[in-house]
Amino acid sequence: MQSPIELDPDVDDEAPTGDAITPYDERHFVTYMRLLDAEAEHADWQEVAPIVLHRDPVADALRTRHCWQSHLERAQWLSREGYRQILKQAADKS
Repeated sequence: MQSPIELDPDVDDEAPTGDAITPYDERHFVTYMRLLDAEAEHADWQEVAPIVLHRDPVADALRTRHCWQSHLERAQWLSREGYRQILKQAADKS
């Protein structure tokens, strides 16, 4: 049985890097999708960060901006390349 999807998880200061999907990525698929949606709608990162990342861009602008940028870049990588690993893993399980 799959574990339930967490819809609003807390995030680390920096998203994973590299070419492998990590357990952190798996826990944050919804976070990544929300960031991609916000980017597609040209939402201001300072409005997105408190809602999606639980970060305060006023109190800690540099750290929050880095967190947002890191997670957005990871989301973009997943949408361009990483999704292939997800599909392969699903096919291997069936």
